[in-house]
Formats: sequence, structure tokens, C-alpha cells
Amino acid sequence: MSKGRMEAFSDGVIAVIITIMVLEMKAPRGAGIMALRPLVPTFFSYVLSFVFVGIYWNNHHHLLHAAEHVTGGILWANLHLLFWLSLTPFATAWMGGNDFAPWPVAFYGMLLLMAAIAYTILTKTLIARHGTESTLAESIGEDRKGKISLVIYAVAIPLSFLRPWIACGLYALVAVMWLVPDPRIEKTLTKEL
Repeated sequence: MSKGRMEAFSDGVIAVIITIMVLEMKAPRGAGIMALRPLVPTFFSYVLSFVFVGIYWNNHHHLLHAAEHVTGGILWANLHLLFWLSLTPFATAWMGGNDFAPWPVAFYGMLLLMAAIAYTILTKTLIARHGTESTLAESIGEDRKGKISLVIYAVAIPLSFLRPWIACGLYALVAVMWLVPDPRIEKTLTKEL
């Protein structure tokens, strides 16, 4: 099966996710600058979520660029990732709309953890199909950043109940780690040319 259809579908779903997130941000009732103050938590949760969805979109693109073809199992692994990402607008609105209260922050972290696990499963499924000697497998390597991200999420979720802002800081730390697109795939593909 061609990977183009999966890429197009994934791009469409991610575009809808971002659109829904921005539509959740409601304009304030007042015309003065102070009318924006209550929206600060909503805006910050939107920015964090936009960055995360953008990171997944970017790395998903690089991941599929190194893949040659997809199977039914890969399609399901991709849908698994898209399922968790599709909950981002809900988690974003709940966290921002409740001033980063413990339960919404913990739920947001759980969503980030599940999306990271789903991305790991997609990566492993692609490598299983393409082989451990493939360009894809070589470019992913040991995936230290992915493993570190999972650990940080696992620590931040229970921390949400004690210090929600520290948990959010840890979520932001993971985003900063991934902001620069993962160069492993590009480097590996460049070597082959």
C-alpha cells in the first residue's frame, strides 16, 4: 500500500485538531486590554498544545519520509496516534479553562504520555515492517529523546496534584527538547544520496 494516502489523512486530521483548538478560544467581552487577562491561561495552554501538535506533525512527516510503504498494522498504529492527538483540543480547553488545576493538568499529561507511547508504537511498527537494517531503523537508533520524554511525562503526571505549574514546566521542557525537528532521519537520508 502507498504511504501517500496515510500521510494525507494524517495531515488532514492534524489540521482539524489545530482548527478546533483555536476555535475553542473565545474573544473577551470587553474592549480594553484588561479584558484579555482571564484568557491568559487559555492562551498559554493553546500555545503549548499548538507546539506539541506541530512537533508531532513535523516528526510524523520525517518518519514517513523514511518509510517506503505501509501495511494494515501501520495504518492502525497511525490511527492510534491520531486518536490521542484528537483529544488535544478537549484537554487544552479543560486545562486552560480551569487555570491549570491539578486534575486537568494531570489529564493533559496523561494525554501527552499516551500520544508519546502511540508514536513509539508507530515507530516500532514501521521498523518491524522495514527491517532493523533499514534507513528508518538506522535513523531512529536508540530513540533516547523518546524514552526521556516518556519518563518526564510519567514523573509530571503525579506531580500535577502537588505542583501543577512544575508539571506544566516539565511538559514545556519536553516540547523544547523536540522543537528542533529530529535530524536523525534527515542525516541518514542525506548519507544515502
